[in-house]
Amino acid sequence: MTLNDLQSQGRLRPHKTSRKEVDDLLRLADRDLGDAQVPGVTTDRRFMIAYEAAGALATIPLHGAGFRTEGAGHHQTTFLALPLVMGAELSDLADYFDTCRTKRNASAYDRSGQTSESEVEELLGEVACFREKVIAWLKAHHPELRG
Repeated sequence: MTLNDLQSQGRLRPHKTSRKEVDDLLRLADRDLGDAQVPGVTTDRRFMIAYEAAGALATIPLHGAGFRTEGAGHHQTTFLALPLVMGAELSDLADYFDTCRTKRNASAYDRSGQTSESEVEELLGEVACFREKVIAWLKAHHPELRG
């Protein structure tokens, strides 16, 4: 699978990003990382918020590569494209985030009380590390998008 394959399937379309758009996505991710740590919020909701941070961060390299998602399943497409853009070493992380997508969907639409504190903490840790990888990738590949 390549980015061009995803574009041919109608899952991606060309996109020109900007420093402002990248900064906005980073601010969204930072807000969500903070909100996911608020005491007293259910673990389901905290997991969903942390997952949204992962999605915002994964969108940055996709936009940097000149694409944005199109149509249904945009979260799945974003995570599918992640190792295509940032490198195969992110395949396991992309798979993990996609698994989190499925859990998030179940918590949002089907049932509550299915997320443990340890799952929230694990996701928060993975997203925080991923944020650093995205920043490093931007600096190495698109320094014009990050100060």
